Amino acid sequence: MNNIKNKAKEIAKPFLKWAGGKTQLINEIEKILPIEITKSKFTYIEPFVGSGAILFWMLNNFPKLEKAVINDINADLINTYKIIASNPKEIISILQNFQDEYHSIDNREEEKKEYYYKKRKLYNLRNTENSTQAALFIFLNRTCFNGLYRVNKNNGYNVPMGSYKKPMICDAGNILAVSEALQKVEILCGDFETTLSYAKNKSLFYLDPPYKPLSETSSFNSYAKDEFNDNEQIRLRDYCNKLDLRGYKWILSNSDVKGKDINDNFFDDLYSEFKIKRVDARRSINVNPDKRGALKELLITNQTYKQEYVRAI
Repeated sequence: MNNIKNKAKEIAKPFLKWAGGKTQLINEIEKILPIEITKSKFTYIEPFVGSGAILFWMLNNFPKLEKAVINDINADLINTYKIIASNPKEIISILQNFQDEYHSIDNREEEKKEYYYKKRKLYNLRNTENSTQAALFIFLNRTCFNGLYRVNKNNGYNVPMGSYKKPMICDAGNILAVSEALQKVEILCGDFETTLSYAKNKSLFYLDPPYKPLSETSSFNSYAKDEFNDNEQIRLRDYCNKLDLRGYKWILSNSDVKGKDINDNFFDDLYSEFKIKRVDARRSINVNPDKRGALKELLITNQTYKQEYVRAI
């Protein structure tokens, strides 16, 4: 037990592998953080939290961050955040059991497949208690194809098993560190617009919605049973307008559709009143490794771009 307590001092990092995780954009996001906010007490709000790469970076690096509010439409994801925040030792216990069982059949491929798909079926029933459901969420994330989260119209998780040999399923130290970090975070589940009421005078929003797909085959945004289509992208722009009118600072990321079609001005027109920057990123999901290459993504903000870093530590 002492060993686990010592691990709780680790720096919290995302507890999920996540398609489209934003770790690779941190350096670019850091360049446009509003100095006047990050040098005084402020509230950080993330309406589409996903794996929380930016959340944990903010919590770790900005001691003036007084409170964070996170939200996501994915109820299974939010349940996992809540269980880690409230009962980390129970989820560690369940995950350790999953890991021991899965690793014990490492060289028996058919048994591994049977184990994975049995757990996937149990997860999709959604009739276990919340801690087990959260542990199943993490287990599937750690053992599926490329950390992809995808559901069908019936909200059934349908990602196949990955090819990892002995994946880390139970990272006890990080789960405890995440639990500690989440004590200053309010965790919501619902539509992104509900986060507006949680903003205070000095608030920073980071918005990372399901990306507009660059092609039909590249669409990995079946993240919830309801599609985040162009109408939703427009509604999100309207939300950003509301934030701007109320004086809140915001940064938004999305795909650069002009990289696929130079004449596609969807986002350039949609956010013409704001600042748009194209930044380098990498495509991390494709069955063919040769197609996981460099591409551009968009960072859109109502901030002035700065070249200096503003980290407050």
